[in-house]
Amino acid sequence: MSKPHVIVGLSGGVDSSVTALLLKQQGYQVTGLFMKNWEDDDTDEYCSSRQDLIDAVSAADKIGIDIETVNFSAEYKERVFANFLQEYQAGRTPNPDILCNAEIKFKAFLDHAMGMGADLIATGHYAQVRENPIQPGQFQLLKADDGSKDQSYFLSRLNQAQLSKTLFPLGKHLKREVREIAREHGLANAEKKDSTGICFIGERPFQEFLQRYLPRHPGVMRTPEGKVVGEHEGLMYYTIGQRQGLKIGGSRDSNGEPWFVAAKHMAENALIVVQGHDHPLLQSDGLTAGQLHWISGEQPETNWVYAAKTRYRQPDAPCEVDAVDAEQATIRFGQHQWAITPGQSVVVYESNVCLGGGIITAAL
Repeated sequence: MSKPHVIVGLSGGVDSSVTALLLKQQGYQVTGLFMKNWEDDDTDEYCSSRQDLIDAVSAADKIGIDIETVNFSAEYKERVFANFLQEYQAGRTPNPDILCNAEIKFKAFLDHAMGMGADLIATGHYAQVRENPIQPGQFQLLKADDGSKDQSYFLSRLNQAQLSKTLFPLGKHLKREVREIAREHGLANAEKKDSTGICFIGERPFQEFLQRYLPRHPGVMRTPEGKVVGEHEGLMYYTIGQRQGLKIGGSRDSNGEPWFVAAKHMAENALIVVQGHDHPLLQSDGLTAGQLHWISGEQPETNWVYAAKTRYRQPDAPCEVDAVDAEQATIRFGQHQWAITPGQSVVVYESNVCLGGGIITAAL
């Protein structure tokens, strides 16, 4: 009996290439699929999908698998980028990678792959999926063994149907092992640097990019006490906790402490800034979150200690889900959390199992 047919999302990077290689070695029937999801200013300077496609084809040829291409640019603009702009315009700071995974990589891609006759899909994400040992038929999303690369935070809005059809072959590998495997098998992208920046759009001067879609709307930059210390370019270009790019009189006042963005007052178009990383306005004991999504379909218990993170590059923080219903959750932390940002995602864990989470509506 032949092994299942797996379609791998080949991006041209080392992670997805090694994913395809490992699956082929394990005996799966493997096909690569390169997704083009952004067409505006797709140039060599920023987000050259042309070079990525060349790298993906090269990897597929070396591994010995077929590769096809698909264009999801329209779906990306409609399902992800429109929401991205809407959130920024409202003064919030969204995380497009999370929505991109839920709507494009594990919805549009999954649907397309099934239409190609796939049994399963696979990506180069650092995460793990398993069937719940206590509840057969239910699937769990787990952290990767490489804690420094774990991407379960970005996958926290996946559902049971998506997880049941997904493989994450890199979940038990360290990043350095992945590059070594690529070198050993002569993959040309073994040393290619990891992509960063906005999902599918790439690295670019962010404010300059955003200004093409959301025009400047300058206003005052002031302290909580009302002292005007500068002018901002538009509230959508700043995020809570931001230190760089404020251009406030040399960025320091007489006490020598740097300035940070602490709040946005949308009604008066004012950016509130404070001095010092540990300023009380940057510290919060909890948050409220909406647009909740729980991977198991069940809400977390109250009066139980979990862990959560409010941004990707952050250690898990002990917390309790203080109140939860279908619409909103209140999460309380055991110690102060810094610069909790509306629009970002809070993701809840029980040990190494990702339970899901929601979109932050307010810091408490």
